[in-house]
Amino acid sequence: MISVRNISKKFGENYVLDGLSLEIPRGETVVIMGQSGSGKSVLLKIITGLLAADSGEVWFDGTEISHLGTKEVNIIRRKIGMLFQSAALFDSMTVAENVAFMLDQHTDLSKREISKIVDEKLGLVDLDGVQELRPAELSGGMRKRVGLARALACNPEVILYDEPTTGLDPVTCTEINQLIRDLHEKLKVTSVVVTHDMHSAFSVATRMAMIHEGKQIAYGSPEEIINIDNPILQQFVLFGAPDQILNMENPILREYLGR
Repeated sequence: MISVRNISKKFGENYVLDGLSLEIPRGETVVIMGQSGSGKSVLLKIITGLLAADSGEVWFDGTEISHLGTKEVNIIRRKIGMLFQSAALFDSMTVAENVAFMLDQHTDLSKREISKIVDEKLGLVDLDGVQELRPAELSGGMRKRVGLARALACNPEVILYDEPTTGLDPVTCTEINQLIRDLHEKLKVTSVVVTHDMHSAFSVATRMAMIHEGKQIAYGSPEEIINIDNPILQQFVLFGAPDQILNMENPILREYLGR
């Protein structure tokens, strides 16, 4: 569905991404892990065209998109929904207006049709009766859900999640993880989740990738990831992986845990 090929991006003299390549298969939930500053969020912005790579290519559903013009890129963007780390809601708008924003801007749908879609998408994220509230009246978890409803408004083929559980309490984190799984099953979308939260990563992933110093150093299913004998990867996983992962009969994990 998405193919990132030899992408590099630097700010000043610092390479954030350095020849990164990554395959995101259709219908999978790919979790991208890495330390803060490893380039995870930059990669999402390059995929959506919000940032231009210095070199390399991004392919979306068989089309190379990193060198397209603005009009062509906007067509691709409508196939991608993104949940930003802060939810990025418009404070001056109601919940309904936030969810309807892309529909108002890029479709000819009537107000009644848009209102129906807004209600439908809010229902998908388990939010009812909040249409007239403003972001300041919502909890952090509710704001994330509204942001996700907005990302779903145009029926995207791909959903990008940038640190979806950051700043949330453990109960709300669990609810957001369950919501990501539910949407994957209901909508059959391709999902990309950027996180350094290992509980979230192992909860939602069907595939996982580890980025370190701007390069991909590991890729595979959750079961394959914990069997990769890489000290950087294992240290990252062990500092936050769920107990069911740490307790698996795995010789590599036992070695790192000293068991």
